[in-house]
Amino acid sequence: MAHSHSHSHAPVDAGPPRRGLAVGLSMVVMTISAIAVVAMILLWPDADQVPKDQNPYSGEGVSTVDATVTKVEPFGCNSGGEGPDGSVEVAGDCARVTATVPGGTGTFELDASRYKAGIEPGDDISLIRIEPAGQEASYEFLDFKRGVPLVALAAIFAVLVVAIARWRGLFALVGIGVTLLAVTKFMLPAFLAGESTLAVAVVGSTVIMIVVLYLAHGISIRTTSALFGTLVGIALTAAIGVAATGWSQLSGVGSEDDQRLIATVPDISLSAIVAGTMVIAGLGVLNDVTVTQASAVWEMRALKPAARGAELFTSAMRIGRDHIASSVYTLVFAYAGSAMTILLLATAYQRGLADLATTEEIGQEIVRTLVGAIGLVLAVPITTLFAVWLAPPRTDEPVGAPARRSGGSHAGPVGG
Repeated sequence: MAHSHSHSHAPVDAGPPRRGLAVGLSMVVMTISAIAVVAMILLWPDADQVPKDQNPYSGEGVSTVDATVTKVEPFGCNSGGEGPDGSVEVAGDCARVTATVPGGTGTFELDASRYKAGIEPGDDISLIRIEPAGQEASYEFLDFKRGVPLVALAAIFAVLVVAIARWRGLFALVGIGVTLLAVTKFMLPAFLAGESTLAVAVVGSTVIMIVVLYLAHGISIRTTSALFGTLVGIALTAAIGVAATGWSQLSGVGSEDDQRLIATVPDISLSAIVAGTMVIAGLGVLNDVTVTQASAVWEMRALKPAARGAELFTSAMRIGRDHIASSVYTLVFAYAGSAMTILLLATAYQRGLADLATTEEIGQEIVRTLVGAIGLVLAVPITTLFAVWLAPPRTDEPVGAPARRSGGSHAGPVGG
C-alpha cells in the first residue's frame, strides 16, 4: 500500500520542537558561560600578586639596547689551533663584531656556535649593555631582532586564511586573538600569582572554546554539540592529567628554564603547571575532532533522513576512528619536534630509548602526549553521542527525496 506522507511541510529545524530545543540549549550554554566568567573573575589575580621587574637585564648598570651590525671579523677561538677537547681548530670559527648602538659604536665577540648560526653587516640585533659606575660600557650579544619576518609571516598567513576561508577564516583569526588575550592577560598571570593551576587552565580553556567555536563555526545546534563534547574532553584531560602527573612523579623541573622560573617565582608549583598545560596543549586538536564529528553526524542526517540514531553513530564513528589515528600522530609529531634538541643530544650520548623516556624532560612530553591523546580519544564517541542526540530528527522520506540540510547557522540563539 502506498504511503501518503506529505512533503510540503517546513524543514525539520524550523518547527516548534527545534525552536524549543534551541532555546533550551541557549539557556544551558549561557549558564555554562556565566559560571566560567564568574570563575574567571574570582581567579583573576590582583596586580600586586603577579611578580614584576624580574628582568635579569634590568639591574644596576645593566640594560638592553638595539643595535645594527656594521662589521664582522672572523678569528680562531684558540691560538694553539686545537680545541679543548682535542678537536682541530678551524680558522675563523669565532667572530669579533662591531655594531652601532645608541650614542656610538660597540664591539663584542661571538663564540663558534653563535657565529655559525650566521651574522652579517646590516643585521638588527639586541645587545646587553654593561656599564659599571665610572667604567666604559661593554656589550654582549643577546639575540637577533626578528620583528619584520614574524610580522610578514603573520600577515601572509592572515591574508591566505581570509582569502580561502573568507568570513569563517576572519572569525577564526579573531578567535586566535581572543585566545592570546585569555592566555596572556588571565592564565599566565594567574599561574604566576599562585592561583589553582588546574582551575585556571580549565576555566580559561572553557572560555576560549566557547568563544572560538561559535566565532569560527557559527551559532547552531551543531556547534553546540561540538562544544559539549569539547568541554567534556577538557574535564577528562584535566582529571587524567592530575592523576598522571602524580603517578609518574613529575616535578616539572626538567630544564634550565624551569630552574630559572623557580628562582624567579619561588612559590610556583611546576608539577601543577605540568598538569595544567596538558589541558591547554590539546585544545586545538580536541576542537578539531569534536567539530568534525558533529559535522559528520549532520551531513549524514541530511543524506539519510530516515537513518536511526544507532546507524548515525556507527557511521560517524568510522570517520572518528580515522580522525583519531591522524590526530594522535599530530600530537606525537608536535611534541617530538619541540623536544628535538633533547632527542639529538641523547642520541649523541648513545642513551637508549627506554632510559631516555624516564628522564624528567622527556617524561613530561611523553605524559603530556599520552594524556592529550587519551582525552582526544574519549572525546570522539562522547561528541558523537551529543551530535546524534541533538541532530535533526529522522523522517520517513522515501529514497530519492531531496535531503533537507539543517546544519547552517540561521537565526536563533543556537539554531540548527
